Amino acid sequence: MPIIIPNHPLDKIFGDMTARLTEFTHASVRRYNLTKFYREGKMLKISAILLGAGESKRMGVDKLSLPWGRKAILERCFKILLQSEVRELIVVLGVRHEGMRNLFQGRKVKIVINPHAQRGMSASIQRGLQAIHPGCHGILIALGDQPFLKTRTINALIRAFRQGRSGIVVPSFRGRRGHPVIFHQKYKRELLNLKGDVGGRSIIERHPEDIRVVHLKSEGVVKDVDTWQDYRRELRMKS
Repeated sequence: MPIIIPNHPLDKIFGDMTARLTEFTHASVRRYNLTKFYREGKMLKISAILLGAGESKRMGVDKLSLPWGRKAILERCFKILLQSEVRELIVVLGVRHEGMRNLFQGRKVKIVINPHAQRGMSASIQRGLQAIHPGCHGILIALGDQPFLKTRTINALIRAFRQGRSGIVVPSFRGRRGHPVIFHQKYKRELLNLKGDVGGRSIIERHPEDIRVVHLKSEGVVKDVDTWQDYRRELRMKS
């Protein structure tokens, strides 16, 4: 004759706890989009393209080689990105910058030369896109004249992209949109079709429904060095 063990009051308690824990786990997955964090067991991969082939026409000298502390401006921007969570970093240099390539070293670094820098920013973006890993999920476009950026700012943008809510992530400081911008890889073809001295602004304007604006406390996303006045003013503020 089988032995019948009556239900213990604790069985109901543990059963309720298990059900609640399961419900909490599922809710957390939905809330934080954890399924978006992993593809084939890996976090979404971001490839960064650092644009360093500009001709600095407004300043009349190669501004990216100007001193910024103990480093050049471009080298400072490179270090900021290198220390971030990007999976790879492609540095696009102009022919006249080729002698600087030894400054850009790292396990996840690729150096490419843009022989058509005179065609504008779009040519550098296209050259960088040719070198990115085909398995990347996002493309971060960074300017070479933003030494005010912080690594934690880059990481905040990457985290926003990994939540999977939008295909374009744009930083903002006090209502002003800035750089760098992260594009989902689905926009790679549109980036390759850019013409002239333009970045991805036209793509952003075409897809307002797919934009996530990340509001930041760091002014570095809207500050760059375009003129001698900019450079001298910022050096005074640093000293």
